[in-house]
Amino acid sequence: MIDLTRSGDVFTLTMNAGENRWNTAFVRAFARALDEVEASTGAAALVTASASNKFFSNGLDLDWVRDPAAHPDAGPRDPFGDEFMKLMARVITFPIPTIAAVNGHAFGAGFMLALCHDLRFMRADRGFLCANEMQLGLAIPEPELALFRHKLPLHVFFETVQLARRWTGSDAHAAGIVHATAGFDDLPAAAHHKAAELAPLGANRALYRGQKERLYGENAAISGPHGAAYMLRNLALYQH
Repeated sequence: MIDLTRSGDVFTLTMNAGENRWNTAFVRAFARALDEVEASTGAAALVTASASNKFFSNGLDLDWVRDPAAHPDAGPRDPFGDEFMKLMARVITFPIPTIAAVNGHAFGAGFMLALCHDLRFMRADRGFLCANEMQLGLAIPEPELALFRHKLPLHVFFETVQLARRWTGSDAHAAGIVHATAGFDDLPAAAHHKAAELAPLGANRALYRGQKERLYGENAAISGPHGAAYMLRNLALYQH
């Protein structure tokens, strides 16, 4: 489900569950990999990738959501929302540099995961970024809206969440959603090279995490009451 390797100062977390759809078992496997990364010391960076040649992450495991009893290996349904949002909060404030190597489609929760990384590198020739909740007839939770609002320019935010725009690699790069694009074969090396360059910043974990949590000042900090990290950690406050 999740593979974790290390080369020099760079950890690579590879999702290998096909479309990498999110359920409780997947959340917990991802969290265990982060535990191992966070237990390390010294310079480090993290690249999150996918073993699929088509999907980075295709969002929520809808079959499991509709009938959890038919998918017992996916884990219990009730704790999913809270555990998933807390995992996203953990990624967005992770104490080392993080890069999402988006090698294919990233929809819904998969798009969220990519946005929670410090940088995003995306495949140039194939794949979309899309928050498709509107198309599915689902309301976007407040913490997710806060995350998108925090990470995206305002006009891009509107097109993403309200119009469910599907962003190609080139369009996402032009819009500032991703920081670089590369061909499928070149994407892993490009992400690894940048991660190795940034890894020394992760040597001081407390500083790197602390500054992430106060990047935009006291009233807009991502860990303040109106910030994405706070909201992701406190989903119950925003459920109606």
